[in-house]
Amino acid sequence: MSTIYSASESSVLVDGHAVDGVQGIDYRMRRDRSNVYALGSTERVDIVSGAYELEGRLRVASASPQLDGLGGDQMFQIVAKLKHGATEATVTFDDCFLTAKEFDLSVNGHGEAIYSFSAVRVR
Repeated sequence: MSTIYSASESSVLVDGHAVDGVQGIDYRMRRDRSNVYALGSTERVDIVSGAYELEGRLRVASASPQLDGLGGDQMFQIVAKLKHGATEATVTFDDCFLTAKEFDLSVNGHGEAIYSFSAVRVR
């Protein structure tokens, strides 16, 4: 059976400090791959791995002064502590850099800042 983590029980830390108003976090990991074929054959016999890329987004209600205060080349760490009852998991993003910031304010809603980041690794 799968584990379903609760956003209301989970928390996100940036450089060890809690980020208030987190609405969500998502990330995408991608690795370049090249196929290796046998001579005279169209069947793949192996794969060669190349560059590794990790990008994510952190959505925060209104804004985060802590994330807004990070400079363009300032490195930081994000730790997401996922919880559901007694079940816990930690996802850590190392050596992050902010790559973009977006802000959205909709009618009958609240402001939401989206902080995009790149990271060296996720563990």
